[in-house]
Amino acid sequence: MQYKKFDDNILVRIDRGEEILTQIKTLAIAENIKLAHINALGAVDNLTVGVYKVAEQKYYANHFTGDFEIVSLTGTIDTMNDDFYVHLHISVGDDRGRVFGGHLTEARVSATCEMVVRLINGQIDRCKDAVTGLNLWQL
Repeated sequence: MQYKKFDDNILVRIDRGEEILTQIKTLAIAENIKLAHINALGAVDNLTVGVYKVAEQKYYANHFTGDFEIVSLTGTIDTMNDDFYVHLHISVGDDRGRVFGGHLTEARVSATCEMVVRLINGQIDRCKDAVTGLNLWQL
């Protein structure tokens, strides 16, 4: 991973073979990021995405391998119990133009991932919500 900071934006290049969530955590710790918005595109060859079923309070994972273009990767960096927390959703397209995605839990870059991290001055902590079972922003 390489990155360069411009005022309240960090442009990040995540390289072939690197795992996206791992690199975001490395960046957030190195730059002491407490709150930010993430937007990215690129290509991955191994990913796991989840779909949350509120009634069961459980994520169901779908794992994919192959050649996929990142159509959209968006989310936030924030905190939970004052520690690093990231929440990302991804949509990817396959070689037939089919698009699928969900809550990102793992993704390995196959070519590159170009990411813009927009820093937000502040901090939002998360707390587990008893009704949904999700870690929600405490505003």
